Amino acid sequence: MFLAANSGTSDTLDTWEAFLAKFRWQNILAVLAQKTLTILFYTILFVILRKVARVALHHLFRRYRQKGKYAVARVATMDTLVTNGTNYALWFLYFYAILSALGVPVGTLIAGAGVISLALGLGAQGFVSDVVTGFFILLERQFDVGDVVQIGEITGTVTAIGIRTTQVTSFDGTLNFIPNRNISIVANKSRGDMRVLISVHVFPATPIDQVQDIIAAVNKKLVPNYPDITDGPHDLGITDLGKGDLALQVQMKVKNGAQVTVQNAFLSSYLQAIHEAGIDLPTSTLNLTKS
Repeated sequence: MFLAANSGTSDTLDTWEAFLAKFRWQNILAVLAQKTLTILFYTILFVILRKVARVALHHLFRRYRQKGKYAVARVATMDTLVTNGTNYALWFLYFYAILSALGVPVGTLIAGAGVISLALGLGAQGFVSDVVTGFFILLERQFDVGDVVQIGEITGTVTAIGIRTTQVTSFDGTLNFIPNRNISIVANKSRGDMRVLISVHVFPATPIDQVQDIIAAVNKKLVPNYPDITDGPHDLGITDLGKGDLALQVQMKVKNGAQVTVQNAFLSSYLQAIHEAGIDLPTSTLNLTKS
């Protein structure tokens, strides 16, 4: 019985030895060494290219900052956009090279992935569209960080321009993330002088000439105190606002960002001077009765 067991073990070992002898271990080790060296080469090349790209982009955008021709926020945004895009491209090429070195048919896998391939293709298309649109937004200087813009139905201040999205903070504090590819029409309210239109509501029987004289006197007094006014004030005369509402309108242009301050200062001064002259003006009534 013992001899039979030894005979069975010997047969098993002989079978394994015959099976392992079929492999060409020298060739296998040579292939493994070759692939390892190839992967190591691609890894070193990737690290070098990434470092060179980072240093080159850093020096490039530092030169732009030193020239002072572009806003600091705009240069910083372009720096982030281009750097991230370069990193994504290098990582993609690196993984593609590694898979190819391992003998993985990347092209065949992508071509035969069917629905997954289509989904990835559409996702990549949207990503590329976001990046390209964001680049041209910066290149054409459609808006910069800090500008007040209207994009579609969203109005607010641009707080960040990223590689995929633009962040706009509404006046109520809402932070909106807008994909760059969805930005088609932009109304930039931070370029050039802004118009200020002030309406002083009056009765049909109000002495218009006297009110206009009061407004002119207030303008003469206040204008020197507001250097942000670039044009005007201009008296537009009496205007019919509809539904029996009449108003004297004054128009002026101011530097961007000063419109609210100037409008409040002049309107309050107009109303105070007219009230001191003993002239009655219409007052709005608030109806609190439920219908």
